[in-house]
Amino acid sequence: MHALVNKVAIVTGASSGIGYATALLFAREGAKIVVSARRQRELDALVAQIEAMGGQAVAVAGDVKDEGLAKALVDIAVTRFGGLDIAFNNAGGTGEMAPVADMSLDGWRDTLDTNLTGAFLGAKYQVPAMIERGSGSLIFTSSFVGHTVGMPGMAAYAASKAGLIGLTQVLATELGAKGIRANAILPGGTDTPASITNAPGATAEVLAFVEGLHAMKRMAKPEEIAQSVLYLASGASSFVTGAALLVDGGVSVNRT
Repeated sequence: MHALVNKVAIVTGASSGIGYATALLFAREGAKIVVSARRQRELDALVAQIEAMGGQAVAVAGDVKDEGLAKALVDIAVTRFGGLDIAFNNAGGTGEMAPVADMSLDGWRDTLDTNLTGAFLGAKYQVPAMIERGSGSLIFTSSFVGHTVGMPGMAAYAASKAGLIGLTQVLATELGAKGIRANAILPGGTDTPASITNAPGATAEVLAFVEGLHAMKRMAKPEEIAQSVLYLASGASSFVTGAALLVDGGVSVNRT
């Protein structure tokens, strides 16, 4: 039995990496999906892949900093598929990296607007649709950075990702009695196009260093992170809310 049959989901940051893998997994598990990211071509390819395996999806390109996009994603979920059950607010980025004294205000604001305010805007419109439905699952992509580890140069990223955990906890308390759960995943290093290990000029030494930070001595595949999102989206986690779920290969505890 598929875990998400008759469910409708929104997935942001779906053009690659964790979002892409999660959208495919949700579709395989029976969900109808509204996918979003900034790149239309990649979204169209994702929708084609979902439809080729018998699923249903619609793509909406846009920037999560835009409140209009947040509203549009929910409107499309409701009009096209009849409602909204799951929202994976995953879109985000590393943003400007610099010591605090050298970081620009614009860089700070852009990172928080994308990673934290974008998630707030998503939830602002997703919650009423889930209340209408009588249940739902909100999921956010936070990070071990800013939770268990402080990495130099990543102040804006760390602050935004830590803020997501606070947002998650408040949503959990506001919505628990309404049958709506809110949780965050905290991935470790994941082999995605946005990973530092795949940046231009990244060397084998960089990959070895990042892998070595983890207790498991490797990075995650996006599909592994997607499985944790599926858990939080499905009835398997029916009594889990307000959680900051480490899916980090032991990077938070490793000292070897």
